[in-house]
Amino acid sequence: MPRLARLDAPVVLHHVMGWSIERRKIFLSDTDRNDFIGRLSTLAQDGAMEIYAWVLMPNHFHIFCKTKNMPLASSMHRILTGYVVNFNKRHRRY
Repeated sequence: MPRLARLDAPVVLHHVMGWSIERRKIFLSDTDRNDFIGRLSTLAQDGAMEIYAWVLMPNHFHIFCKTKNMPLASSMHRILTGYVVNFNKRHRRY
């Protein structure tokens, strides 16, 4: 059963979890982790969200954040699309 739609308005706190397909590893190296953290940092610096806590596990991540001037879905799309494209290039997944 799918989860209910997420409430998304400025200054709402979110616990965001992202899993890989089939629970495969999504962070294979420090380069992968640094890429993801860099993208998260850019969103925070651009004022899209405030990051209170984050953790990167081999096959998923958790982010505790507050949205600001960009909807959460747009922020996550910005992080994940760029990350996945670079991950696939780095690890020659076509």
